[in-house]
Amino acid sequence: MRAHPKSELHRCGKMFGVLMVKANGRMDEMASGEGFYLAAFSSMLDGSYLHEGFVPPVAMGDGPNGEWTNVIGHSRAESQRLQRLLFAQYNLLNGRGESKNLLEIFAHEKPIFSEDQWFSEKKFRVKSLESRETLPPSGAGECCAPKLLQYAFAHRLRPVALAEFWVGEAPKNELRREGVFYPPCSGRCVPILRWMLSNGETLRIEGMNDERVSVEGMKVEVLFEDEWLMVANKPAGLLTVPGKGNEPSLASILSDERGIPILPAHRLDQDTSGLVVLAKDADSYKTLQAYFQRRDILKRYEAVVVTTERMNDLTNEGEISLPLLPNPYDRPRQMVDTEHGKPAITRYVIRERRADGSLFVDFFPQTGRTHQLRVHAAHPDGLNAPIVGDRLYGEASPHPFPKGKGIQRMLLHAAEIQFIHPVTKEEMHFCIPSGF
Repeated sequence: MRAHPKSELHRCGKMFGVLMVKANGRMDEMASGEGFYLAAFSSMLDGSYLHEGFVPPVAMGDGPNGEWTNVIGHSRAESQRLQRLLFAQYNLLNGRGESKNLLEIFAHEKPIFSEDQWFSEKKFRVKSLESRETLPPSGAGECCAPKLLQYAFAHRLRPVALAEFWVGEAPKNELRREGVFYPPCSGRCVPILRWMLSNGETLRIEGMNDERVSVEGMKVEVLFEDEWLMVANKPAGLLTVPGKGNEPSLASILSDERGIPILPAHRLDQDTSGLVVLAKDADSYKTLQAYFQRRDILKRYEAVVVTTERMNDLTNEGEISLPLLPNPYDRPRQMVDTEHGKPAITRYVIRERRADGSLFVDFFPQTGRTHQLRVHAAHPDGLNAPIVGDRLYGEASPHPFPKGKGIQRMLLHAAEIQFIHPVTKEEMHFCIPSGF
């Protein structure tokens, strides 16, 4: 879409959304005169909640542009009281026509804290934070997805497919890219959508329902094993440790095969493949974990990154230092935060500049933060080149790997690892190329 010359989109970006719906049991084509699709933007646009062609907010304020005018300029206690009253005005429908307000929807959710709340407590007193009343996060109910579903259910329309995408300048801390589809945020939206879609509606959500690499019948290659530890090559798509559901994991597969608990000394993201060191007893596990905490283990990753305008300006070697912090409203996404983030340092070497404009890169993480390589690759102050297939920080588009097979995955692989054996004190060195 083209923004008005004076629109805020020229200064900062915004999330927009489109929802395809069915009425009277049929899907009208978008090309027809009144096509059955709905559009929305998150929060306000150019100072107003109301714009022609977009659905209205879930709860209308008392201002001329639909905004709320009575929650500003009060004491903290009064502001919180007024915010509770505001949350109670957001009555969200589900497919059965039932309604719950935001306070009811978030009553049993785990608390979510903003950066200001988290870091205002001396010495990170997490227990005192967790004992507070669970309130919806600020901005809950104002994202595209709840607005669109609310309008659909209120007008007896059946939701079919949802897509949310970024338009305008991208915020550096959250790594949004113009024109890329993003799933609803885990903190603000997912609890609301869980309620709104509790009638069993089948809704295609772009960026959220994409098929992953199938792990059914997947074999785990073990490169080394003795009585104390193992080194395995984790396939892409396989969890390192068991998650919330019943998905298989590297640890569970090896534990079942050996008949004893197998404990990974470190983790790889689900979509990352490569070398993982696992312990077969408690003492080895503690020693190996200490190695990782002290950075006594050398690691090298291989990746293919997507070309950008400044590729020719990148030096063949360099170091990226961007402090990272979990996004409290959209876990597991990470943010760059120079004030509160933990140090994160990555050394990189460009091995090949390919004819298709992509780069084959070696990454040498000097710290071990969550999603460190993915953020450092994608961030404008890093390589400004997302890893191919990265669902969170790039664009999860299909990539033909291996050639001709059309498998969709993230092209990041833990290719090499070197460490001292915790018992025998031998130097251990393993290398298995990605083939990217």
